[in-house]
Amino acid sequence: FHSVKRLSMLKNQDIKKIINKTLNIDTNDDKETINESLVANVKQFNMNTEYLSDANKSNHLQLYKNYVESFNKISAELDGADKSDSNSNNSAFRSLKIDETYNMNAIYLHEVYFANVNDPNSKITMDSLAYMRLARDFGSFDDWQKDFIACCKASRCGWVVTYYNFYTQTFMNTLIDLHSENVPVGFYPVIVMDVWQHAYYKDYLKDVKTYVVAMMKQFNWNIINKRFEKADKIVKALRG
Repeated sequence: FHSVKRLSMLKNQDIKKIINKTLNIDTNDDKETINESLVANVKQFNMNTEYLSDANKSNHLQLYKNYVESFNKISAELDGADKSDSNSNNSAFRSLKIDETYNMNAIYLHEVYFANVNDPNSKITMDSLAYMRLARDFGSFDDWQKDFIACCKASRCGWVVTYYNFYTQTFMNTLIDLHSENVPVGFYPVIVMDVWQHAYYKDYLKDVKTYVVAMMKQFNWNIINKRFEKADKIVKALRG
């Protein structure tokens, strides 16, 4: 049992090294590892869009900062949490772990969303990797758009994400309720739309479709295309 476990760990480490090397990620492997809480930093985003009011954008960015603060507080509490009484019914450790995922996902999804909806001169070319991959896996680029908008309309309160699925080995659309419900396993996001009501209600009331179409008109395809390129690199690394 122990030898199998060690072999599995070595394989996981090797996979991480391959991915990090492929994506040119510096992991500081030679430095001594210190066990301490994770810390998220607030990133700066220029929401250069005319389809959202200044008040809406300011409120949304502040909400993002609140998630960062909450995550850092939870992370610090987890660092010293008592794991001895962990259980599935009434456990402080369990509650912290659930809140950790909730706030961590909120940070990441907001950052990916802010970065991909800020191009007033948005355009995508048919020879771009993003266009070709979406056309390949959805039948056509228009079919991807229709499916993406349908997911946005179907969302109860959360996110719609175009992602690469490492299981099906295709790009798919999914809708995430809140920040952490219905998140697919083997998930690498390339396009993200915030469909929480706070993202659009101040400017669009209940008209989520008009909001979504407006945001899609300002997708930053340069940034999105780089995400598709990374997805391709990860796939090649995993295939060896």
